[in-house]
Amino acid sequence: MEAVSPARLRVLIADDNPVIGAALRALLETQPDIDVVAVAGDADEAINLAGRHSPEVVVLDVRLPGGGGARVARELRRCAPAPALMAFSAHGDARSIAEMTSAGVAEYLVKGTPNAEIIAAIRRVGAPADRNHHA
Repeated sequence: MEAVSPARLRVLIADDNPVIGAALRALLETQPDIDVVAVAGDADEAINLAGRHSPEVVVLDVRLPGGGGARVARELRRCAPAPALMAFSAHGDARSIAEMTSAGVAEYLVKGTPNAEIIAAIRRVGAPADRNHHA
């Protein structure tokens, strides 16, 4: 009998800054339990790639071209099963946080957050109990 390897957390990154998207991908790819399935540069691409790759977690920039992270969050919450959603943005103002939270994000981190906290947050929102809560 073959040993079953533990499930890896499938993550989609959506950020219009290619440097940020690449850096976040590189960080997450160092983790043995996380697979980055795709990186999107705008809202439409994020929605399309999420449909194609069925990630458990989607990391969203708030100010994505094409409707923003809130639009992506609202669209993806209609999926079955819906991925867990996490905002990762340069904008930490109350309005941006409220907009993303009301759209369904489970966690909101500001860019510049230490790497260990980013990884922990992705694991936290991707935990099966949390995914069921937000589905």
